[in-house]
Amino acid sequence: MIKKLTYLFGVCLAFLTSLSVYSQEEEYDSLLMKKIVVENPVYKPVIGFGAGITNFDGDVMNSNFNPMVGTYAFKLTVSTFLGKAHNFVGNFHLIYGALSGNQTDLKDLNNNLNFQSDIKVFGLNAEYNFGHFFSKPEGIIRPFISVGLENITFSSKGDLFFRDTIPYSYRADGTIRDPDGKSISRDWIYETDLREMERERGNDYRDNTFAVPVDLGVDFRVSDRVKMRLGYSLHMTFTDAIDNVSMKSGQTLAEDNNAQNDRFSFAYLTMHLDLFSQPKVITEELKFAELDDFDYSLLEDEDGDGVFDLADECLGTPPGVEVDTLGCPYDDDNDGVPNYMDKQKDTPSGAFVNDDGVEMSDEELMAMVNFPDAVPRSQLALYLEETMAAGKRMKLADMPEKFHKLDLDGDSYLSFDEMLKAIDDFFDYRSDLVTGEIYRLISFFFAQ
Repeated sequence: MIKKLTYLFGVCLAFLTSLSVYSQEEEYDSLLMKKIVVENPVYKPVIGFGAGITNFDGDVMNSNFNPMVGTYAFKLTVSTFLGKAHNFVGNFHLIYGALSGNQTDLKDLNNNLNFQSDIKVFGLNAEYNFGHFFSKPEGIIRPFISVGLENITFSSKGDLFFRDTIPYSYRADGTIRDPDGKSISRDWIYETDLREMERERGNDYRDNTFAVPVDLGVDFRVSDRVKMRLGYSLHMTFTDAIDNVSMKSGQTLAEDNNAQNDRFSFAYLTMHLDLFSQPKVITEELKFAELDDFDYSLLEDEDGDGVFDLADECLGTPPGVEVDTLGCPYDDDNDGVPNYMDKQKDTPSGAFVNDDGVEMSDEELMAMVNFPDAVPRSQLALYLEETMAAGKRMKLADMPEKFHKLDLDGDSYLSFDEMLKAIDDFFDYRSDLVTGEIYRLISFFFAQ
């Protein structure tokens, strides 16, 4: 039991920690990111594609009508908004598929007809999305209705022969027989071109027509750039010859003949992708963009060692020298001389070394104590007091000659960088100044 409680406590703690880290990441991202709502985004055409089922309504129809059972077809659309309010949409659509009709009649054997036709539909329509009734355009569900004009190309064929040669003979008992009376069944191969058959009879058969499509359905918003559309369209053609049965054709159905033009329906599901429009919300990376007084020089790396000058504790590292996270060259023996200058890589701990990192002998250390060229403290202090009392501005030329060499750029003025280098050289044993002279050097810098 204790183990289970301990495990449960650990899971809860891990969950709370992850929430804390996630909230911290969100807070951090909010400091670096800013979301801007675009007031008038530029909208580009939207591409849609999908598939559906067609059902023919004419002289030759399926015996059992079901809007979800029929012939497959594919649809491609390109859409764009009409007007700034975005309540109307213009659509170009392409439908490629087939229409078919297969009917049986036990009373009138001449009424056992069938056909199948490939169709290509090109059209334009204007769509209304009921934007006047929906205040939120980003709603999940939105109905629509449209009407337009299209051109349809068709090529009707019939399944009139068994194995291309034996004609079907329909009987009142519902069977199909060959000329010898043998029972056969349809092979569902539409081998006969009904257009050519009509032309041989002297009838003018046009294989394209115009139609008026009426479309309605609902859109389901998946994301800002993706939506699904469930639609149902009725296409009212200007011809009665798609199924090759009409009042003008040689193949009529007596009193049952339908004098109206052919129609067909299309139930479909399509996906629409807005790939090219400007986003409604732009995420801007702030970083330091809004810090007007930010000193961008802090991000410089003058010595090119990979450490910004802001954090670099060893400026001026020579090119190619490997440095640590503070920008300082590695010093494996900690003798104060970096590896790239150290001629003795394994100096004992605490030993005094020279500029080359080599351990110094007792004789060399004793020689360093004697400073014959040092400026007397009393002389330098007296000079400073007299100069400041007289209200003069101290000049480097008035200082003892030992300090003149610290003016590296020759401007007769001791700059901060020059003073800093003199101090660094002192601590790196590369200077002949002593401790008292360093203090006086600093005093001179602030007095000049």
